[in-house]
Formats: sequence, C-alpha cells, structure tokens
Amino acid sequence: MRRHVPLANLSPRQQLRAGLLPRRITQLLAGLTLYGVSMAMMIRSTLGLDPWDVFHAGIATHVPLSFGQVTIIVGALVLLLWVPLRQWPGLGTVANVVVIGLAADAGLALIAAPDALWARVLMLGSGIVLNGVAGGLYIGSQLGPGPRDGLMTGFARRTGLSIRLVRTTIEVVVLSVGWLLGGPVGLGTVLYAVSIGPLVQFFLPRLTVDLDPRRSASVRDVEPAQVAPTSALGGA
Repeated sequence: MRRHVPLANLSPRQQLRAGLLPRRITQLLAGLTLYGVSMAMMIRSTLGLDPWDVFHAGIATHVPLSFGQVTIIVGALVLLLWVPLRQWPGLGTVANVVVIGLAADAGLALIAAPDALWARVLMLGSGIVLNGVAGGLYIGSQLGPGPRDGLMTGFARRTGLSIRLVRTTIEVVVLSVGWLLGGPVGLGTVLYAVSIGPLVQFFLPRLTVDLDPRRSASVRDVEPAQVAPTSALGGA
C-alpha cells in the first residue's frame, strides 16, 4: 500500500525548485480541471451547492457572465486580498483562478441535467466525491493553495484566530450573501459541508507528491489534515 505523504511547507520559490515539476504540474492541472467538472456536476444536480459556489451562482444570476467567468473574477479579487495579508501566491494559486472557471463552464456545456430524482442525487454524490479527489490532486501537487484557501490561512495567521473559526466565518458570510442573491442552497450544501473534510483528509495524503528529500529536507512538514479546500478551493 502506498504510504501517506505529508505536505511540505514551501515558499513559492521552493515549490518550483522542489523537484518532479513536470509530474506536479500535470497533477495540478488534472486536479483543477476535475474540480471544475465536479462543480458543474453539482450545479446540474440542482440540489444545492457548496458555500462559495452558492455565492458564485448568486452573482451569475445578476450579471451577463457565465458561472465560470464569475468564478474566475471572484478568485482574482480574492487573490488581491492576499496583498495586505502578505501572502505570496504560487503557480498553483494562479492556475486555480483560471483553470477551475474554464473547466466549470466546459462541464456545464457538456453535462445535461438529469430529470429523475435518483439520477440527480447520484450526480450530486459523484460530484462531491470527485471534488474531494480533485482537491487532493491539486493540493497534493504542492504548488500553492487556491486563493480562497490562502485567504483563510492568511486571516488566521494575521489575526491569531483558529483556522476553524476563520473558515466558518468566511463560508457563512459567502453562503448568506449568495443565498440572498439567489444562489441555490439545498441538500447538496449540507452534504458537501459534512463530507468534504473527511474526503479530502482521505485522498490528500494518498495523492500528495513525495518531493525529493534531498531538496526538501530543510523544509518543515505539516500534517495533511491541516489543509483542505474551502470550495472552488477551491477551490478553489
């Protein structure tokens, strides 16, 4: 059985110098693409979305932009909030902003909404599991967190508050605003909230790339359970 690999605490420069870069970039892009497809699957289920996507969908109902385009714009704006938090984006952070939105729009163009309730529930469940796998892939590439993940960790570091409190506060705010804007809240919202943490905790250590120990020996390792996508962790 493949051993569990911890995430390394790398600066953006260290991320690019840590070795196995072609494999890690491939895994990053695959993870981000699947993440966008999983978002499209949850949207087509029409049974509710995760908090950030409720926010994205709510905005999309009021502007002449696609869901994916809204996701990209929100991701870019969130990334600007990293500046006062003194966060430095990695290659994966920038790719996260663009690729997930494009993949979500492509998925929406290719995936039809099923009519039967059982099929919608199956699509929702499959989308959430795929979201967990995709999060494990892109985070496990060790090329930087998504903009929303970095916002969470940056606020926690600057304020001294716990990750759990900061994450909960941010997600309650975006969920509330998204719902008021008309974003879909339902079974999927609840199911995502209770399942995505365990899913990422299961997949992430199994999908994390084991970096060259000679190049990362001086870097402190952190437990994989401390990092999880907030959404279009998202994640977007």
